[in-house]
Amino acid sequence: MMFAMQRKRRIATTAAALAVGVTLFVTGCSGSGGGTESGGSGGEDANLSITMLPKNLGNPYFDTSTGGAQEATEEFGGTFEEVGPSEASPTSQVEYIQTAAQQGAGGLIVSANDPEAICDALNEARDAGVKVVTFDSDTNPDCRDLFINQATAEGIAKIQVDLIAEQIGDAGQIAILSASANATNQNAWIDTMKELLASDHPDIELVEVVYGDDDDQTSFDKTAALLQTYPELKGIISPTTVGISAAARYLSTSEYKGKVALTGLGTPNQMREYVEDGTVTAFALWNPADLGYLAAYATQALITGEITGAEGDSFEAGKLGSFEVGPDAAVLLGDPYVFDADNIGDFDF
Repeated sequence: MMFAMQRKRRIATTAAALAVGVTLFVTGCSGSGGGTESGGSGGEDANLSITMLPKNLGNPYFDTSTGGAQEATEEFGGTFEEVGPSEASPTSQVEYIQTAAQQGAGGLIVSANDPEAICDALNEARDAGVKVVTFDSDTNPDCRDLFINQATAEGIAKIQVDLIAEQIGDAGQIAILSASANATNQNAWIDTMKELLASDHPDIELVEVVYGDDDDQTSFDKTAALLQTYPELKGIISPTTVGISAAARYLSTSEYKGKVALTGLGTPNQMREYVEDGTVTAFALWNPADLGYLAAYATQALITGEITGAEGDSFEAGKLGSFEVGPDAAVLLGDPYVFDADNIGDFDF
């Protein structure tokens, strides 16, 4: 699923743009998985059996990334399965990692709920020959072979701070509605947001960071609580697709519609009605389908021995072209976008 964008504007030099999903549970996509060796080199002997493990199933963001990974796996002739917990808790992914290794997966693509809690299980899988690629939310670098980064923490943080500053006149109280308290990516973004606010926006006060645990109702309730606790609140940043849509749903039927700004990371299909009805002015996003697609091709490159994950390694990722491995065995997807009333109709994901 690619962006068909006629109007796009870049806000930062390093971020990419966000996402969605409904739960796909797909097994055995077309093509053969090859031989039985998990870390084999090249050719028909490579075990191109890919297991994808998002933070949780039923999360709109991960449906699209899973769809992209499935598309890529079909292209290079592997087999594909998505598994995962219903809730995004720190240790909820461990059993799925262990099962994937026991079942002889060639590659495991993971969005980590916690940077450390799944490390032992991932390293056990690697010892068994499974190539481990993280995407969206990383682990400790020692626990995986490669990380597919949607954007840098600095770029994602800056795009959201710039948007909220523009929307509230660069002054007033704001809050952040995040996912889980342990989410690696969320915490990195929030830390950088705090730094940017302190250095570049002295008249904006961050009053609280709250956590909706990537649950729609919890995020909805946290939004209501923020507005009741801080009657002078002028804006909310929600760097999670579940959170921003839940917050928008609350604001859209409340007295705060048009008075309290909301921005963050969402998907066009989630947010379209709230942009069109004036609840939300603009938000940011990368294409999660491309993120999953790139992660799958990177996993294939590791399995076949095309790359080892060393800095400077390069590989081809189908329709997305060539990518190079950077420091800490990380690969960067692309550039940031802003979605607003002028361009949101150009997208369908």
